[in-house]
Amino acid sequence: MGGGVLVFGVNNDASFLELTHKQIELVVNRLDNIAQNRMFTPIQLDHTVMEYAGHALLFVYIPEFREKPMYLRGTDIYNSYIRSAGHTVRASRQQVRQMIADSEGVSYENRIAKQGVAGTEVLKLLNYRKLFELLVRQQPSTENGILSFMEELNICHNSSKGYNITNLGALLFANTLSAFNNMKGKGVIVRRYEGNNNRQLLLEQEGAMGYAVGLEGLISFVMKNTGTERIDGAVREIIPIYPRVAIREFVANALVHQDFAIKGMPITIEIFANRLVITNPGYSLNDINRLIDLPPHSRNEQMAQLMLQLGLCERRGSGVDRAVEALEKMLLPAYKAESGDDFTRITLYPKKQISAMTREERIDACYQHCCLVYADNETMNNQSFRERLGLNKNQGTIASHIISDTVSKGLIKPSNPESESRKFVSYIPFYA
Repeated sequence: MGGGVLVFGVNNDASFLELTHKQIELVVNRLDNIAQNRMFTPIQLDHTVMEYAGHALLFVYIPEFREKPMYLRGTDIYNSYIRSAGHTVRASRQQVRQMIADSEGVSYENRIAKQGVAGTEVLKLLNYRKLFELLVRQQPSTENGILSFMEELNICHNSSKGYNITNLGALLFANTLSAFNNMKGKGVIVRRYEGNNNRQLLLEQEGAMGYAVGLEGLISFVMKNTGTERIDGAVREIIPIYPRVAIREFVANALVHQDFAIKGMPITIEIFANRLVITNPGYSLNDINRLIDLPPHSRNEQMAQLMLQLGLCERRGSGVDRAVEALEKMLLPAYKAESGDDFTRITLYPKKQISAMTREERIDACYQHCCLVYADNETMNNQSFRERLGLNKNQGTIASHIISDTVSKGLIKPSNPESESRKFVSYIPFYA
């Protein structure tokens, strides 16, 4: 990530701590001594003192070291620490091994999930039929032909001791994830609760198959457990509360962008009476306010590329756009995005009247609509936003108030600030 910066001169409550020249000198000398003499490899620090609001702040830059992890001299490599959920914790042995592999340029997808497997066993462990089905490609007539094609996609590799199945191959095409020791806990967990909290669990199901094999079944399962049942005579149908395309896009994003270095935090889909929550391990690589327009950044490039080939995800940046478009067509509230030190969370809400929405929900709906319209090379106005909310032309004042609140928050701005007309004013996102 390019290293990090320590800042001295600010208390935890955001008040200033007055630094003297002597204190600055002591801090710099102490850190430099640790970096030069106590680490297994010396680190060159840099520092500067800058003034802010009349107060001196000390900035110490710690460069990123290519070989990871960094640890204290006199200890072993497993005495390493990482940041997790805002805390400094000791890294697990698996996390240390992953850092070493990352330093050596071996991505998670390229690592081996099972080695020395016979060709016939590979075809039992992996659902190769689903691979050709998703690619809309004629399946080779021989075992060697199938295996050779799978090798081209980095799903497996032939070696002197048999075939090695990669993590990529197991993650996407495993008939049973638990058949691979390092895939346990990688299945998506769906939980449904009674009411609006997690105190009463109604059901819990963990995905057993690889992502490419089980994605559509997973989405159907979520749709079934979020929809409302309607019986018309002998016909029973599920009326969806959320659009399938939105659930599919956000779940696919969670799969592709998860951080495999974080253990004990599987992707979860939680169904409450008043919301649907999708959480994946790993902070968002994009600003959560820019998910609609920015091209996606993936931690798992090979996985993202193969899922694109399989038609399971987008890499043009249009996936979230399509999800938002689907939410707007059903007149649903805006989605909510959150990102912490080790997670990204997307929350969807069922339909509610504008009067039942909070001020923040109204602002989010306005901002996301403006972003979506701007992505179409157009500008938002009162009419387009009114239609997005399902308001009639006599309710334009409601839309105007929400637009004004969104402008005040700095999320949107007039497309032509020099225009004196208020009747035909249009808006664009703050980043435009």
